[in-house]
Amino acid sequence: MNNSNDSHGLVPWHGTTIVGIKRGDRTVIAGDGQVSMGNTVMKPNARKVRRIGDGSVIAGFAGATADAFTLFERLEKKLEAHRGQLMRAAVELAKDWRTDKYLRNLEALMIVADKDVLLILTGNGDVLEPEGGIAAIGSGGNYALAAARALADYEDDPERIARRAMQVAAEVCVFTNDRVTLEEI
Repeated sequence: MNNSNDSHGLVPWHGTTIVGIKRGDRTVIAGDGQVSMGNTVMKPNARKVRRIGDGSVIAGFAGATADAFTLFERLEKKLEAHRGQLMRAAVELAKDWRTDKYLRNLEALMIVADKDVLLILTGNGDVLEPEGGIAAIGSGGNYALAAARALADYEDDPERIARRAMQVAAEVCVFTNDRVTLEEI
């Protein structure tokens, strides 16, 4: 992956925003529905957030759709192999993603969560547990992250934080729309 445009080692995706919020025993992942090719909106209502495995894990992706679906499938297999333990499955997927010649070329980022943990997974082999229980990826990720962090001081409901953060990102990022898909654990 070409990481030269981002000081955090993450590819600056154009075409989506995903935000994850963990507050107490509730975790929400929300994503917009816009799929862009260059400056053209190809689809306004894509589902980039979904339940995987037995439904006890939620995941959202930014990046190439086919690559993300490949990663979802791989993560589901890892979850099966590790009896639903998300952290262990995520670490194993990240190892494969970094070292496997085929997977190494996949261009996507993921936010995944279960009842215990919220994680960002990258093709660099990173499994990051975000500080403060707030994570965001994609072209509008920095806008959503900033909004969510500001809201977290005044709001405890992770769904409200996620929806408002997505609204802010949609207002600022031309590659993000206001058709939000949200899943909660």
